Amino acid sequence: MHTTDLRVALFSGNYNYTRDGANQALNRLVGYLLRQGASVRVYSPKVENPAFEATGELVNVPNVPLPGRGEYRMPLGLSRAVRRDLARFAPNVVHLSSPDPSGHAALAWARASGIPAIASVHTRFDTYPRYYKLGMMEPPLRAILRRFYGRCDAVLAPTEVIRQDYLAQGMNDDMRIWARGVDRNIFDRDRRDLAWRRSLGIADDEVAIGFLGRLVLEKGLDRFADVTTELTRRGVPFRVLVVGEGPAGEWFSERVPNARFAGFQTGADLGRAVASMDVLFNASITEAFSNVTLEAMACSLPVVAVDTTGSNHLVLDGETGRMIPPDDTGGFADALEAYIRKPELRAAHGAAGERHSHKWAWDPVNEAVVETYRDMIEARLI
Repeated sequence: MHTTDLRVALFSGNYNYTRDGANQALNRLVGYLLRQGASVRVYSPKVENPAFEATGELVNVPNVPLPGRGEYRMPLGLSRAVRRDLARFAPNVVHLSSPDPSGHAALAWARASGIPAIASVHTRFDTYPRYYKLGMMEPPLRAILRRFYGRCDAVLAPTEVIRQDYLAQGMNDDMRIWARGVDRNIFDRDRRDLAWRRSLGIADDEVAIGFLGRLVLEKGLDRFADVTTELTRRGVPFRVLVVGEGPAGEWFSERVPNARFAGFQTGADLGRAVASMDVLFNASITEAFSNVTLEAMACSLPVVAVDTTGSNHLVLDGETGRMIPPDDTGGFADALEAYIRKPELRAAHGAAGERHSHKWAWDPVNEAVVETYRDMIEARLI
């Protein structure tokens, strides 16, 4: 089967209305598919002023603001208009990127239509409740995920660790890998800009600990704040450079008073911001792949991260950064203090990370998805 024979219906809970690592990967996938001659139609909530222009044709699905998180939209299923559009498009594979109501409805539609359905994992939804004091919701949420992924023909995990974890949990028997890549036209150490840092109030000789991502609690903001508080208690000199925005921004600025906020950045400006950090502190445990870790590595930054599935497949502990257990505040502070006080260590681990980052390139990564599509379609024809 040729790539030009593919007709892909992709369902996303957030394809372009806010920017995150998941929809960046999806837009890159769609761009790759279109360049290879495939036909693609994307079904996702649309808003009046999206964060960026969508790659490919985007069809709106019914949606409402997510309670308590109005910047996100909750897809509500498939309307008659969407079902008619699907029928006209006549996909031969359905790709589901989120286990939301539209994803569940699209999965049911695909199964009823005899069309293979492939799901991709982009975040650890099962870890979210603990950040909102709803830990009792984790077991039923895992059961919902198990039912959703179990009804798919195959599931694409971003890392081998997550693949093995989901196999052990009985999510699906056919778990494959769809990794992520890094855009070296954007993320490069040569984009470091000391004048830009100065404009934010960061002196040339100050070490900037970077935060990169959405300012939401599930990104580990509390852990980040606790660790920087410990560094301050120790008398360690540093600055915090925050790249991103979100509803917890005010809370974070109160907890990390010496932070400099660069706001939302994109394209070359984002590359400049990341390269202008000195070390990345990734305090999140909800990442599935952790694009931000890879982007920092490409900019020659050492990375201090939580030893969990998001970053531990990328960071070589003691060589390109440090992996620290989630609750070890002192351990995170020790790792960051070492990079702050030892510029030669910072430079050596940053350079090693940049070399290691060359393992990830987008086209071969996305071709693995195409191969999965082909396999599932051809299996239906046997």
